[in-house]
Amino acid sequence: MPSRVGSRVDRAAAALAPSGLVLRGGMNFAPDEPRPPGPGGAPAAAVLLVGNAGAGYWPVFAQWRRAQTDPPAEPLDLWSREVIARAAAEIGARVLMPNDRPFAPFQQWAMRALRLKPSPLGLLMHPRLGLWHAFRGALLLDDALSRRALRRLNRPRGRTRHPCDHCADKPCLRGCPVAAYGADGFAHAACLSHLRSAAGAGCTRLCLARDACPQGRGWRYPDAVQAFHQRAFAG
Repeated sequence: MPSRVGSRVDRAAAALAPSGLVLRGGMNFAPDEPRPPGPGGAPAAAVLLVGNAGAGYWPVFAQWRRAQTDPPAEPLDLWSREVIARAAAEIGARVLMPNDRPFAPFQQWAMRALRLKPSPLGLLMHPRLGLWHAFRGALLLDDALSRRALRRLNRPRGRTRHPCDHCADKPCLRGCPVAAYGADGFAHAACLSHLRSAAGAGCTRLCLARDACPQGRGWRYPDAVQAFHQRAFAG
């Protein structure tokens, strides 16, 4: 195990800081589990998860987006890749994005590292951030992370109370006008059809189901951020 792993975490966090993206957690892979290649080409030993907590990234991303003379089809993905690539160059890591193929199990990694659980909407519920967070990419490492680094990255440790288990009213489910979330999962076609219809005008501003959740309201995405994501989903 290298002696500079802890400093790598600090340097990666510092490289990300001007963008508003942050290190969201990390984990070591088990030797016998499927692992994407690390920077050296062999299966990676560890992964650092990169994302946003709230919408702190939005002003930086919005400024970058306005500066593009030829607007890309997926601007947030492209910007995130550029930002994460700078952190990767700083610490000798390999960039992995959620839309890279073959698709990596980002949600499972986040659940393992941070002990998160899904909400009724399928989004991971965070005990502090609620539903107002995301994982934008990852840094793959050839070397394992130290216990100290993992403790710093994955706070709070131990058992955390899952807010959805103690939410009797489930306002998120009641907030969806087409009941797109249920025991059978997410009714993608029903949601998209409504969003693209005249009746779905309100849903083009924000996801009414997500916005109804009371958890982590201090981290809620501003309306402009929610509208951006809704338009991207609607295509």
